Amino acid sequence: MRTTGSSPIVVSEVFPQVASLAMTAVRLHPRRGAPTAEQSSMGGPLLWPATEPWPMCDGPDPYDHLDEQPGEVEVPLVPVLQLLAEDVPELPFPAGTDVLQVLWCPFDHQPWSSPRPQLRWRRRAEIGDRRQAMPEPDGEADPWHVPDPCVLHPERVTEYPKHDLPAAVWSQIRDDIAAVERDTGWQYEDDLSVASGTKVGGYPGWTQVPDWPVCGCGARMDHLLTVASWEFSRGDEKRWVPLQDREAMAGWGFDAADDHPWRRIQNPAGLMLGDVGGIYVFVCATCADRPFDYRFDCS
Repeated sequence: MRTTGSSPIVVSEVFPQVASLAMTAVRLHPRRGAPTAEQSSMGGPLLWPATEPWPMCDGPDPYDHLDEQPGEVEVPLVPVLQLLAEDVPELPFPAGTDVLQVLWCPFDHQPWSSPRPQLRWRRRAEIGDRRQAMPEPDGEADPWHVPDPCVLHPERVTEYPKHDLPAAVWSQIRDDIAAVERDTGWQYEDDLSVASGTKVGGYPGWTQVPDWPVCGCGARMDHLLTVASWEFSRGDEKRWVPLQDREAMAGWGFDAADDHPWRRIQNPAGLMLGDVGGIYVFVCATCADRPFDYRFDCS
């Protein structure tokens, strides 16, 4: 269990202009472990039909797979997330499905020089005989793009927009934001708006200008999930470090060695996407087949 601390104010009361913009996010709180294929997990084994070929990527674009040569040998995708409906019912599961699987190619791809994700929606009861082992990642894959196995601790939190905050609303509340920071030390942008870390729903944790994809049907896609490099970063210790981890994280710093115990909490999956960036996956909940797209940004 992981619990996000409460804020010193009720955001919707102090900033009533953002009340209608509230969204629920499910913080997944990955922690290093040994998940099974029967569990929701990050970087763990997947419920995969034994008769279904494992997805591969051949890096079709000239600057994919790092070596700047098209048509190289295919490499297996790596498991990133498996989410079961009983753990995250908020996901927009297509009719008849109850499992979401996210995989990606662990090499950099255009147009953002990041891993390229794929989605699989499944019905557990129809999987049949299951694959007993996942393929080993390609030996030349960037290890920072291959998540270490983690168990999940889903927690619901309420988010308010940060980079997605309309300019007109910002102009109405900026003086109140400054007053709250002066009186409490809490910042709207870092502590009161968008949750850090890997999560489902809510707002993307943009570090650059928001770039919401549009479906072929004309509808703006919904934010499905974020895969983040870190579960929290500078300034997040006021709110987003779970209460259960506060004591262990006391005195933490960015100069800690990669094997320091702090890193198992801050970066349990061992990811580094660009410069502490995130991959944001979007789906169209209007279309029955759930077309998806993704974005990547970093500092």
